[in-house]
Amino acid sequence: MARKYSKSAGKDVKREMHKYKRGTLKSGKGGKGGTVKSRKQAIAIGLSEARAKGKKVPKKRSSSRSRSKKRR
Repeated sequence: MARKYSKSAGKDVKREMHKYKRGTLKSGKGGKGGTVKSRKQAIAIGLSEARAKGKKVPKKRSSSRSRSKKRR
């Protein structure tokens, strides 16, 4: 079975988790926001960076709310 995520994408997430654990991971554009408080947010930042670099990462799932709004 094929992999969903590339190894290098996993490394990006690992790097962001390391920053999160040290308390140096910032959110927002250019890291100008506040310090990241949740593990989920740290993982999301890592995956987002991997996507931006063109690595093998599944597309973001659209929420059910946004789909229902588009129908109206």
